Amino acid sequence: MNKSIGIVGGLEIRLSRLFAGSQNAVVVAIDHGQTFGPMPGLVDFNRAAETLDEADGVLLSPDMIRFTGRLFLQRSSPRVIARLNWTTRHCVPWGYGDSDTVPATSVETAVSLGAEIVLAALILRTGSEQRDAANVELFVRLVHEAHRLGLPIIGEVFATPEVERDRDEFHDYITRTCRIACEFGADAIKTFYTGDRFPEVVRGVPIPVFALGAEKMEQEIQALDLAARAIHAGARGVVFGRNVIQAQDPARFLRALKAVVKEGVAPDRAAAQHGLGSPS
Repeated sequence: MNKSIGIVGGLEIRLSRLFAGSQNAVVVAIDHGQTFGPMPGLVDFNRAAETLDEADGVLLSPDMIRFTGRLFLQRSSPRVIARLNWTTRHCVPWGYGDSDTVPATSVETAVSLGAEIVLAALILRTGSEQRDAANVELFVRLVHEAHRLGLPIIGEVFATPEVERDRDEFHDYITRTCRIACEFGADAIKTFYTGDRFPEVVRGVPIPVFALGAEKMEQEIQALDLAARAIHAGARGVVFGRNVIQAQDPARFLRALKAVVKEGVAPDRAAAQHGLGSPS
């Protein structure tokens, strides 16, 4: 009897490598300089990058790959994930409020600089239907460009501050917009953990969902607990930035985070095993 053989392309190969033979993945974001400038933990970018060799993936601006030293040069190096678009929503220090989104680089340029996976933000309910439509148009264009080159693309689902203020409205927005991003071709999702109803977000899309870490938490155990709750709710991993790079010992915290996300170790046990301190 002939066995049917599935067709595997570059997109599937590159996305599977992010998980490194595991069910879940840990990605560290160090792209904050695009909108925050030289923030704590990333003032010395090269030094920060050197602590992340045990991550499954690292999210960064494509033009900053040149400052990562030997981070991506080993057989076991993290996957290179490049951000493609730029939105005023992320530019918190300057208080922008319209969530305008523009292309920052092309997929082709990102690939030439070393990208293996790309990421694009999608923000809706900005207060302008025309702006929402423009944000969708850009997102879809980047998805098609990535797929044409065989690269998986992660859809980053963010919300405006007005939507975030109401917990139920925020959850509804995240659930709907994650599905919208999937319908437009995203291969994975990066978004907020919305609490007890987060399984609804995961069930709403047939692609991996990564929970983001957002602001630096007062205690490192709190960040581990967030990761554990997200994984228990069905997330396939996390994308943490400040909670890793601003930790007392980023490399040590990253090991504890991997134990929670990839091995199912309880947060308090992981913290104890890896010698994490109390409030940072």
